[in-house]
Amino acid sequence: MLQQIYPSPTHEYEFELNKDMHFAASHYIPHKDAGACQKVHGHTYYANITIGGNQLDDSGFLINFKHIKKLIHKRFDHTLLNEDSLFSDEDPLKFPTTEVVAKTVCEIIQGHLDTLEHRPVCLQVFLRETPTSYVIYRPKRGKVS
Repeated sequence: MLQQIYPSPTHEYEFELNKDMHFAASHYIPHKDAGACQKVHGHTYYANITIGGNQLDDSGFLINFKHIKKLIHKRFDHTLLNEDSLFSDEDPLKFPTTEVVAKTVCEIIQGHLDTLEHRPVCLQVFLRETPTSYVIYRPKRGKVS
């Protein structure tokens, strides 16, 4: 993966972890305003996930990098996003646009983080859909959905 500097969210946590990954997936946007994107097409998505926290777990991790990759890459790589239960062809707020995919990635990660005793927080998801187009999703403080 190319080295890239991502915009950094403002926070006061002692630790900030960033995980880069990519996954190949296809999707379509079922709306007349989507133009050519109404047809099935694919992308190699590049994601950067930022997690913050003040405490480490009993193995010295904020979260093990491999857990983040497993949650996202295993679920979405080489899939048609529209077929995933987290997306919908009926609800525009659940169409698999880059914005909604970024938010969904954050929610998946935060769902896992919420099970951890030391309670780290997903601060930001940077999701690049093409070399020239990306979305940054930052949940409102105290809220992930």
